[in-house]
Amino acid sequence: MTKFIFQLIGIALMLLGVYLLGKNIFFTTNASPYFWRGIAADISVVALTFGVISIFMFPKTMKMMGFVLIGFGVVFVVYSSRAVLSPTSLWQFLVSISSMVGGFKLLTDSRFGG
Repeated sequence: MTKFIFQLIGIALMLLGVYLLGKNIFFTTNASPYFWRGIAADISVVALTFGVISIFMFPKTMKMMGFVLIGFGVVFVVYSSRAVLSPTSLWQFLVSISSMVGGFKLLTDSRFGG
């Protein structure tokens, strides 16, 4: 029972970390006068989708390709200028990363609640 409570706290901390880090990222739908901006946005969505699918569904040998695809997706999101990043303070970044890592540790560590 206590392991389940630690897992719930871990999930809550991970969601808090994602929220704190993600609330400064805005996605726009502005029309671009250049045709390659829309293509870059499409490539980013496809690369992110295939990257996540390959990490979770394919064998271990293909997991690295999934991380590469996610990296390409992030680069194309920034390149297409559809994601606007607001400034984030160092303390907010520290709290966000700490809560995500601590939540993940609580979720996956079997020593808690034994």
